[in-house]
Amino acid sequence: MRGYSLTDEEIATFQDPVQWLRFFPPLAVEDLKAFGLGVDWRRSFITTDINPFFDKFVRWQMRKLKEYGKIVKDLRYTIYSPLYGQPCADHDRASGKGVIPQEYTLIKMEVVPPFPDKFENLKGKKVFLAAATLRPETMYGQTNAWVLPDGKYGAFEINESDVFILTERAARNLAYQGLSRVPEKPTCLVELTGEDLIGLPLRSPLSFNEIIYCLPMLSVLTDKGTGIVTSVPSDSPDDFMALQDLKSKAPFRVKFGVKDEWVLPFEVIPIINHPEFGDKSAEKIRTDMKIKSQNEREKLDAAKKVIYKGGFYEGTMIAGEHAGTRVQDAKSLIRAKLLEDKLAVVYSEPKKKVMSRSGDECVVALTDQWYLTYGESSWKKYAEECLQKMNLYSDKTRDRFEYTLSWLNPWACSRSFGLGTRIPWDEEFLVESLSDSTIYMAYYTVCHLLQKGELFGADTSSVKPEQLTDDVWDYLFLEGREPKHSDISLDLLKKLRKEFEYWYPLDLRVSGKDLIQNHLTFCIYNHTAIFPEKHWPRGFRCNGHIMLNSEKMSKSTGNFRTLKQAIEEFSADAVRFALADAGDGMDDANFEFATANAAILLLTKERIWMEEVLAAESSLRVGPPSTYADRVFANEMNFAIKMTEKNYGDYMFRKALKSGFYDLQAARDEYRVFYGSSGMNRDLLWRFMDIQTRLIAPICPHYSEYVWRKLLNEEGFVIKAGWPEAENPDLTLQKANRYLQDSITNFRKNLTKQSSGGSKKGSNNKVTTHSKPTICLVYVNEQYDGWRKECLNILRDKFDSANSKFAPDKEILQALLESAIGQEGDFKKTQKLCMPFLSFKKDEVMQLGVQALDLKLPFGEIEVLKENLELIKRQIGLEQVEVLSAADPDAAIKAGRYASLLKQSPPSPGSPTSIFLTKEDAIEGL
Repeated sequence: MRGYSLTDEEIATFQDPVQWLRFFPPLAVEDLKAFGLGVDWRRSFITTDINPFFDKFVRWQMRKLKEYGKIVKDLRYTIYSPLYGQPCADHDRASGKGVIPQEYTLIKMEVVPPFPDKFENLKGKKVFLAAATLRPETMYGQTNAWVLPDGKYGAFEINESDVFILTERAARNLAYQGLSRVPEKPTCLVELTGEDLIGLPLRSPLSFNEIIYCLPMLSVLTDKGTGIVTSVPSDSPDDFMALQDLKSKAPFRVKFGVKDEWVLPFEVIPIINHPEFGDKSAEKIRTDMKIKSQNEREKLDAAKKVIYKGGFYEGTMIAGEHAGTRVQDAKSLIRAKLLEDKLAVVYSEPKKKVMSRSGDECVVALTDQWYLTYGESSWKKYAEECLQKMNLYSDKTRDRFEYTLSWLNPWACSRSFGLGTRIPWDEEFLVESLSDSTIYMAYYTVCHLLQKGELFGADTSSVKPEQLTDDVWDYLFLEGREPKHSDISLDLLKKLRKEFEYWYPLDLRVSGKDLIQNHLTFCIYNHTAIFPEKHWPRGFRCNGHIMLNSEKMSKSTGNFRTLKQAIEEFSADAVRFALADAGDGMDDANFEFATANAAILLLTKERIWMEEVLAAESSLRVGPPSTYADRVFANEMNFAIKMTEKNYGDYMFRKALKSGFYDLQAARDEYRVFYGSSGMNRDLLWRFMDIQTRLIAPICPHYSEYVWRKLLNEEGFVIKAGWPEAENPDLTLQKANRYLQDSITNFRKNLTKQSSGGSKKGSNNKVTTHSKPTICLVYVNEQYDGWRKECLNILRDKFDSANSKFAPDKEILQALLESAIGQEGDFKKTQKLCMPFLSFKKDEVMQLGVQALDLKLPFGEIEVLKENLELIKRQIGLEQVEVLSAADPDAAIKAGRYASLLKQSPPSPGSPTSIFLTKEDAIEGL
C-alpha cells in the first residue's frame, strides 16, 4: 500500500512480517463508498516481499534494468543518513525532498609555520585551511582568505599527516567521503574560532601572491561550504567590497586586530576578461551599480549573478597557463590539475539542509552501491522524447519535469534494511522504496487475476508466485514468446496479456507535484528502458497539496479533517463540491468550510426550484423555442456542455464547476428575469434540468442521482446516461446577449446619474428635471469611425489569416505612427488612446475570428435592442424606450435640451448612449 511511511526504528521493532500493518488505519471502504467513489478493490496490493506476487514482479523489473545496462555498482556521492547508515531517499526525509549533492573543489591553503600557540597540538602536521569553491579557475587572483570572526571552527585529522581547518559540519561530510583518519568519525584536535584564524599566513595553490593572510568577513556562512572562503576581488563583488572596506577603514582593522601589512599591499589581480565589464569586472560593476558597502546584500547578490554568469559563459582567461582559453573550457582543466597535484580534494555536501524522518541531519557520503543510471545521455534522450509527447495539462508541470530531467543523476536504488524486495543478484541489499514503484502501473493490469483480490497475495489457488518466471513476465508485458516450460495454463496467460494490452499504455496517472522530482520522472525513465515506445506513458496530471480554510492542514494545531469527519459534517456531495471548488492545477487547493456549507444551500435551493417548476408545468409556454431569450438560453446551454466537457477532460474541476453549474445557473436566472413569473418555454426548462443534472454528476453524484430518478423520473442512473449532446455554440449570439445585458446595466447607471443631477447641460451647467424620467432614448452608432476605424484598418492589414497571427507589436505601432491619426499632434497621446483598443480587438479576433475587425459588430445592435424593448423597460422601470440611429440627423432633435449629452458621450459600436426624459421633456423635444 502506498501513502504511508515508517521510520527504520519502527520497522526494526517488528517481530512479525505483517506487524507493520498496525501502523495503518483499516481501509475505509465504506467511507469511500459514501463519498461516491467507485474503486476496483481487486487491484489492491501490498508492495513489499510480504506479497510474493509483487516481489516476483519487482525482481523481474530489476533484472531487466540490469540486463539493459541501466543498473551499475559504483562509488558515488549520495545524500546519506548517518543514523540509518544508508542513503536517505526522498521518502525517508522529513525535509529537503529533492535536494541533491553539491560538489566543490576544496582548496588546500597551507598554514605557514611557525604556528601560533593555539596550534601547539598541531606541530609536526601539515595544516591547511580548507576553502570550498565552485570556481577553481579564479585561484590565480587570490589576495587573502575570509573567515567569520565569531564562527566556530576546528582542526580535524584527515589522515596521519594532514589536518584541515573548517567547520564541524563540513568535517562530518568529509568523514563520510573517505577524508577522515577515522572513517565516518571526524576527529577534532583543536577547537577554534574565526578570531583565532585571523592573520594566519597562507600559501595557497595557484595564487600569484606567494603569501596571503586570513582576514575577517562578516557575511561568511558557516552552514554552507566549509566556513573558509578564498578571496578573488577581481571577479567577486563580495570580495572586492570587503577588501576595500578593510583597506579604507582603519577602525575596522583595529577592531579585529588586522595588521596593515596583511591588507594594504594586496591589489586586485586581473585574471579573466569579461566581455562587458573588462578584466576587473567586480570593480566595474560596483561602480555601475553604485555599491558603497559590503552590507548592501541585494545589490551584491545581483552583481554576483551577472559577473559569474557572464564570466563563465563568455569570459576568457588572461592569467595562468590557460591564458587565451575560454573560462568554461579552462575550468575543468585547472580543477583536474589541482586534484592531480594534490593541492585540492573533491568535497560534496547537500545543496540545502536535509533532515531524515528520524531527526538526524543528513550528509553526503561516498557510497559503493547499486545505482540506476538516470541522466545517462542516451537514456535521458528517450525520457525527453517520451515527455515531449505526453499530455501534462499545464506548462508549469512541463517546466518542472524538464527541470528534473536536466539535473537528475544516477540514483541509489538499493538500501541496507527496511521494507521491500531484495536485489535479485545481491540479496544483501533491498530495492529502495522509490525504485520498486516505477512501472507498477503495469502490475495493476494483472494483479486481480494473480492475487484474486487478496491484498497480501496469499491466495495461490490459480497461480503460484514461483511460476512467475522472467519468461512469463516477458510474455505478458513485452510481447515475448509463449513460455515453453510454464505450468500456468496458456488460456490464463493469454487472458493476463490481454488485460495488459487493453489498459496499456497508461493514458493518465494522477499524482502530487512533489513526486515530479522522483517517482514520476523515474516512471518515465523506466518505461522507456523496459517497454516498447507504444507502451510509454501518455499523460500525467499533477496536483498541489490541500489547505484547510487557507491554512496548512496540521493535527497539532487542530486544523485537520479526515474524509469521514468531513462527510459527517457537510455531507459527501458538499465535500466533493468544495473540493472541486478548492482549486485546479499545481497550486495548493484550499478547502473552505464556507464553500461546503454554501453548497448545501445551493443544491437544496436548486432542488426546491425544480420541484416548483415541475409542479407548475401547466403554466409554461409549450412549442419549439422561438424568442430571442429562448435562443440565448439554448445557446448558453450548448456553450456550457462544450466548455464543461473540455474542463473535465483537462481535469480542471474548478473550471468544470463554473461552466457546468455556476454559469449554467446564471443563464437560467437571466432567462427567468426575461420572462418574469410566466412565459418560459417548457422544453427549454426540461432540457436545462437534464443538462445540469448530467454536468454536475461527476462532482455531486448523490444529488444528481436523486434528481435524475426522483424528480425527472428517468430510468437507470445518470452516470450511465451519457454526456448530453449539443450544437456548436453561437459565439455571436452570446456576444450579442452580453452586449444587451451590459447595455441594460449601463442604462440603469446613467438613469441614476442623470436623475441625481450629475449630468451637465446649458449655461447653468446643470440638468434639471420636473419629475422622474419615464422615457429613454437610446442612440446607437453601429459603425466605427475616426481613430477607431483607422486602428481596425491597421489590424486588418497586419493580420495573417492563413496562420491566424498578427504581426509583432512593433510593426503595428510603426503602422500607427505612419497613419493619418499618427501624424496628427502628440503621438504619445495617440498611442495612449489607441493601444488599449488595439489590444482588445486582437484578443477578440482570437476568440471570435477575423470578423471582429469589421467596422460593425458581428450583430445588429439596433435589432438586438429593439427585439428586447420590453425587457429593457421592465429592468429599468420605464414606460417607453426608443432606439435611434446616431447617423440619423433628425434623431438628436428628440433629445431636446439634453442633446448636448450626445456630444459629451458620443455613441460608438458596442457603447450606445442613453438619455432619459420626463413626459414634459419629451413634449419639449417634439
